[in-house]
Amino acid sequence: MTVSVLEPAAPAAEAVAARRVSLVGRTRAGLSEALAEIGVSEKERRMRVGQLWNWIYHYGVRDFSAMTTIGKGLRAALDERFTLDLPEVTAEQVSTDGTRKWLIRMAPTGPRDRGAEIECVYIPEVDRGTLCVSSQVGCTLTCTFCHTGTQRLVRNLTTEEIVAQLMVARDRLGDFPNRIAPDGAFVPNDGGRFVSNIVFMGMGEPLYNFDGVRDAIDVISDNEGLSLGRRRITVSTSGVVPQIEPLGAQMNTMLAISLHAVRDDLRNELVPLNKKYPIRDLMEACRTYPGVSNAKRITFEYVMLKGVNDSDAEARDLVRLLKGIPAKINLIPFNPWPGTRYECSDWDRIERFSEIVFRAGYASPVRTPRGRDILAACGQLKSETEKLSARARLMLDQGEPTDTAVAG
Repeated sequence: MTVSVLEPAAPAAEAVAARRVSLVGRTRAGLSEALAEIGVSEKERRMRVGQLWNWIYHYGVRDFSAMTTIGKGLRAALDERFTLDLPEVTAEQVSTDGTRKWLIRMAPTGPRDRGAEIECVYIPEVDRGTLCVSSQVGCTLTCTFCHTGTQRLVRNLTTEEIVAQLMVARDRLGDFPNRIAPDGAFVPNDGGRFVSNIVFMGMGEPLYNFDGVRDAIDVISDNEGLSLGRRRITVSTSGVVPQIEPLGAQMNTMLAISLHAVRDDLRNELVPLNKKYPIRDLMEACRTYPGVSNAKRITFEYVMLKGVNDSDAEARDLVRLLKGIPAKINLIPFNPWPGTRYECSDWDRIERFSEIVFRAGYASPVRTPRGRDILAACGQLKSETEKLSARARLMLDQGEPTDTAVAG
């Protein structure tokens, strides 16, 4: 079905230039630059950055007037030039299993930008609360089993926009000091925090936004602010081999590989990036991943597709493929989405596959599908943001509405 959607004109260039910019999501260097813009001396900036950092990331304040350790004059100067706004949550869905999905609209970045939308998912469990964040608007990889792959890449998210997803989640969940949790939410028994783990498994390929993801992890893991340890952060990649070693060396996070097949011919179909970086090269990058050990195992994700990759022979081949790599295998029942040609493997087939892998000495948990009823499960995320055509950009520049066809 095709629906014609009347898009509002993008904000005028003058309005974008005049808009106050949010400080939420900035690195320490970014906060220092903001202070320099309003005339704070270099000598004073380091102390002021520490104060801003504490108020923004530890307490989650949304107004400069709440920063009582900062003088009124500086608070007024900050308020005149900047904000502490979070991106707009345009929709929130709560699954019957407690999973929450937020559709988040980012602030416009220029006169042609109407505000990109991305999806972010919170998955509560008894012993942890996991936030699944996006690194790009859309995706360039076109994995055939993944809903995001049907949406063209629009752009990378900035460091601020990646961090803002965690800030939105904590704000909505009351996960800052002296906040109240929403009705029906429960705190996992892991330190009393709603969000205890982050996985870069939302929209996009994180290693194609390397710098943005790296700097966001620096902010998220800083122990004077959001304080999520790097062992609680997992970056998932479809196999961008040249960036795997730098990921371990510079980010020191946990690594997950979207594998899904044990033969190049099948993986070429499921994960087309395999044509550029075949399985042999990917496995070598995993064997040499900095810090990999039995205490820091690599997670291999394997979506279970009926009649495609779920045979006993493929389970045995998977064991042989991973020989010598400290690993665990997450078996993911396929989560259907509108228009897909795949089906989920039968449950007894999934259990048999898991048994073969487990008997070979690998942990092989079957991931419980979460948020299927709100299209929030693994492989189901997609937003309606599209890259504008040259004609549409010209019409927006001229202040005319665009008639954009959106596939539905």
